[in-house]
Amino acid sequence: MLSKLKKIDYSIVLILVLLMIISIAVLYSATSNTQYHGYHLRMLAYYALGFVVFFGVSIVDYRLLLKYAPYLYLFGFGLLIVVMFIGNTYYNATGWLTIPVINQSFQPAEFFKLLLVIFLGFMLLRKRKPRLSFWRDVVPICLLTFVPFVAVMAQNDLGNALSYVIILAGMLWIGNIKYWHALIALVIFAGSVIGGITAYKAYHDQVYNFFVEIGREHWINRIDPWLMPEKASEDASYHTRNAKLAIASGGMTGEGYMKGETVQSERVPLTYSDSIFVVIAEEFGFIGSSALLLLYFVLIHRLILISLECRETGGPFLIVGIVAMLLYQIFENIGMFIGLMPLTGITLPFISYGGTSLLINMASIGVAMSIRIYGQEKEEEKPVVSSSASSRYSLLRSKRRPESQG
Repeated sequence: MLSKLKKIDYSIVLILVLLMIISIAVLYSATSNTQYHGYHLRMLAYYALGFVVFFGVSIVDYRLLLKYAPYLYLFGFGLLIVVMFIGNTYYNATGWLTIPVINQSFQPAEFFKLLLVIFLGFMLLRKRKPRLSFWRDVVPICLLTFVPFVAVMAQNDLGNALSYVIILAGMLWIGNIKYWHALIALVIFAGSVIGGITAYKAYHDQVYNFFVEIGREHWINRIDPWLMPEKASEDASYHTRNAKLAIASGGMTGEGYMKGETVQSERVPLTYSDSIFVVIAEEFGFIGSSALLLLYFVLIHRLILISLECRETGGPFLIVGIVAMLLYQIFENIGMFIGLMPLTGITLPFISYGGTSLLINMASIGVAMSIRIYGQEKEEEKPVVSSSASSRYSLLRSKRRPESQG
């Protein structure tokens, strides 16, 4: 076991420690004078457990996860179904289950993201041609992603549901989807987005009445401040308006630790979870926000290096899925407070308060470490799964220096 732990990329461990320090410090600032005071200590406990999960997953051969991927998928999907009937509801989303013995809640939709990455990696390894066949590969993979997507949408959790689509897109790309298939999908997606936005603006009142009838009025309250601020009510635009004011007031260097006027006066909701970036931007300014983004960049960069050093195909598939998952969360969480994206319930990875989110992210990095540990073995030594490498991945590997290390 010790020999395996020596192969861990400790630069990534250092990044995780730095993210932990940032999270604890910012949570303390965001909750010190509120009813949520003490959440920074809970987050510290979650991080302690998270590092146990990280090192534990790191020493487990990731090929075992791929071997049992169908069972993991069925287990995760079963939880998504169960939570629809007996789940707890928070902020209009019914997506939490309570573990009776320890009386702690967790979110199956968050848990399923990593399971989906593993399952799609398993599906891609089973392909029989260098490029993905539309009917044999692409259609089944899309359908098996669409089913949990619908289940999570039924829970009223748009943020996590969209993450499944991003994971799917990233893994189809590294899985070597045909270019014209990708182009058709891109055209359909772009057309749907542009057409949807145009129709939303043109028929706003009819769309509003429809969503009220189906009990999704809060979706309108999230979309209006983004697309049609002139139509948004005072209550609907309250969150994003104050968040933008807080970010703008931070300026270059920020107002100082625990001195953010907007945040400390509690004019921005959920500063301990979804809105935690607003705290960083107001109190530490552009410089502090950029430092956080730099840490994310280095983390993603190290993960990509691990994928390039891996000697078999399954590892890079998983890492691309993990990278897609993290990039979506980072972009969506920050983007929704600067007007680039609509407001959704998505956490900022490793920073926002939340046990399920943190543990899944730590487990995901643990999977990447497992790939670094076990992915250096020769192809013929691998007993679980094997497949011809995708041409995109092979091209990337051919361009790297043989002596480079992840």
